[in-house]
Amino acid sequence: MKKYIGLIIGVLLTSVGCQEQETPSKESTGVTEQETLPKTIHLAKEQMQNAALRIGTAQVTELNEVVILQGLVTVPPQNKIDVSFPLQGYIKETQVMAGMHVTKGQVLATIEGMELLQLQQDYLTAKEKFQLAVQEYNRQKELNVNKATSDKLFEQISTERETEHILMTALAQKLALVGITAESLSANTIHNSVALRAPVNGLVAMVGVNTGKYISSTEKLFEIIAMKETVVVFDAFEKDVPNVRVGQSLEVYSNGATEEHYEGVIKYINHSLNADHAAEVTAVISGSTEVFYPGLFVNGEIHIENHSGLTVPSEAVVQWRGDSYVFKEIGAQDFEMVKVEAGISQHGQQQITASGINQQTKLVIKNAYTLLMKAMNSGEE
Repeated sequence: MKKYIGLIIGVLLTSVGCQEQETPSKESTGVTEQETLPKTIHLAKEQMQNAALRIGTAQVTELNEVVILQGLVTVPPQNKIDVSFPLQGYIKETQVMAGMHVTKGQVLATIEGMELLQLQQDYLTAKEKFQLAVQEYNRQKELNVNKATSDKLFEQISTERETEHILMTALAQKLALVGITAESLSANTIHNSVALRAPVNGLVAMVGVNTGKYISSTEKLFEIIAMKETVVVFDAFEKDVPNVRVGQSLEVYSNGATEEHYEGVIKYINHSLNADHAAEVTAVISGSTEVFYPGLFVNGEIHIENHSGLTVPSEAVVQWRGDSYVFKEIGAQDFEMVKVEAGISQHGQQQITASGINQQTKLVIKNAYTLLMKAMNSGEE
């Protein structure tokens, strides 16, 4: 008896399980009644007045397809100058601060030190030895003509003269590196300090010294940015790379001044994508660009080409479940919700494509979202 009872219970459970599988719930299908909106919407007379809808038609216009890039103002290597001093010494005086504009030849700091004095001493000593070597060379030359001295000795004197000349010339070049003219140097004009001058016109980006500081020959004392041109490096993501090319014009503007656009030209494109899967696009901005300082985040717009099509005001197009819709007037107080393909959006205009919509079709071009809310409320009822 127990055997038959267990068999009957098993059959009943199996039957119930099959029915549950054959009858899916609304939750399991992921479909709810609220997701289906009515195709047409009717507004009462009072609702029409409150909605303040505006009826119009689509117009055929041309809009530019725009690629928007984000980037950073940078300084090319040739415009960033590190200023140092080839000798050890001390900063006697400096009146330069970061952010100052300097001109070529302007004094950045005054430097003094023992190595500076030693270099001048070495040059003057080498100069005297060279003059003595020249005198001896001339004397031996006359003796050699009369065969009063051997050719070997004359050759030795010639070599000594050339060696002293090389040493004196090298020391003169070292003096030029620290800003001292060798021709004007004498025992009475030895300098105990020299001026370190700006090599170019530009902006002082870094000051690494102060009065009394000891400096070495390998130390960067100042950093100057030559404001010759403004360079921006943009990131172009994979989808935008095919639309970007060298020589292309673009408009550049900062986040703080979106109305002020500056013209630029793309110079280089690095097609090796970085860690963000973006290609680095280098552009040069033309004209007066003092507002673009290094490190500033900027935007760039590239206008690809003109596309002609039906265009409506952007507020005429509503979004629902990831799709775009417009409302077509089909009666005095009746409207039809029509799905469209949204194209280029620019300057408050939106291009659309849809079957059954042309330049004669009457559409809601203002307060279209009022109809969408009405449709959503109708769908819930």
